Amino acid sequence: MMGKATTLARKRTQPALDSAAVLGALPAAVVVVDGENVVVFVNGAAEQLFSSGASYLCGLPLTDLLPPDSPIFSLIAQAHDDALVVSEYGVVLDTPRTGHRTVTVQAVPINETPGCVLLSLHEQSIALKIGGQLASRNAARSVTAMAAMLAHEVKNPLSGIRGAAQLLEQTASEDDRVLTRLIVDEADRIVSLVDRMEVFSDKEPIDRGSVNIHQVLEHVRRIAENGFGRKVRFVESYDPSLPPVFGNRDQLIQVFLNLVKNASEAVPADNGEIVLTTAYQHGVRIAVPGTDTRRHLPLVVTIQDNGPGIPEDLRPHLFDAFVTTKPSGTGLGLALVAKIIGDHGGIVEFDSMPRRTIFRVMLPMVEEGDTRA
Repeated sequence: MMGKATTLARKRTQPALDSAAVLGALPAAVVVVDGENVVVFVNGAAEQLFSSGASYLCGLPLTDLLPPDSPIFSLIAQAHDDALVVSEYGVVLDTPRTGHRTVTVQAVPINETPGCVLLSLHEQSIALKIGGQLASRNAARSVTAMAAMLAHEVKNPLSGIRGAAQLLEQTASEDDRVLTRLIVDEADRIVSLVDRMEVFSDKEPIDRGSVNIHQVLEHVRRIAENGFGRKVRFVESYDPSLPPVFGNRDQLIQVFLNLVKNASEAVPADNGEIVLTTAYQHGVRIAVPGTDTRRHLPLVVTIQDNGPGIPEDLRPHLFDAFVTTKPSGTGLGLALVAKIIGDHGGIVEFDSMPRRTIFRVMLPMVEEGDTRA
């Protein structure tokens, strides 16, 4: 009797759950349409997906949000006609509201409300972000190890080679001096390359504090407009309510300077355009290495250009060292970006197609308990 009474007491103390609140907490976007494909319900994730509130979205025909030839409409029809749950993997959304996204769509008929179909849209890029982050961090770690090795094993022998060439130059003939000068110049060039790679070495933890990301982007834009990006049109779309980033100002300037410089070199000579955007997002958390905590990455900075796009064969290795599309490039810029963002506990990713390449940088905000490190 005592066990039964305890069970009844537990049942009575369980909180009453509101179904709308449960749907609102789901990370996947949920949209319910009626028999005429008019939106009758959206959850919070759907509001973020379509960049509009529920009061605006409810009552709109779905064709106002998606192109009429979207495969989502055929899924709705199939779910409605066959009374079955149907799904499709790899559906591309590319609209002004959603941007370019790849989602998995499930269409579920609601038997209790004839004619209504529930759509669940789960963005595949969440998993790709994590994989991309791990790949870029691994690339950064490999460059770090290479930088340490080069600093110790290459610079010292080069110094000896350079000194020997200078000694030979003193007694060499005029023709041979051309060769000794070539040895000296090449040794200097290799040392310069090693010096540039030493920025990857993990000498000490980065000094981090509260950083206004808009001041960083404004500084980068001014540098670009007065230098390499003089002929590029810059468009800014900022969320002024963003909290500060927990980061290192100088290193973040280096990150966005590299990304903006790459974008300015990719855009066409005429009508080149770079769009700088900041936004706040929910739901992305990354484990902090060496701890049991997870860091929220709500601050998103995007750099979009209208260049030709990144070649398909380079995309899997874009953050590796020495990978570049520039004839005179070293391929260290994006590897450095990957390392700095990884040191900040953030994520860098990209989407690319002709006339629309976007780099996204997700960063942590300053939270209670953060101190300069």
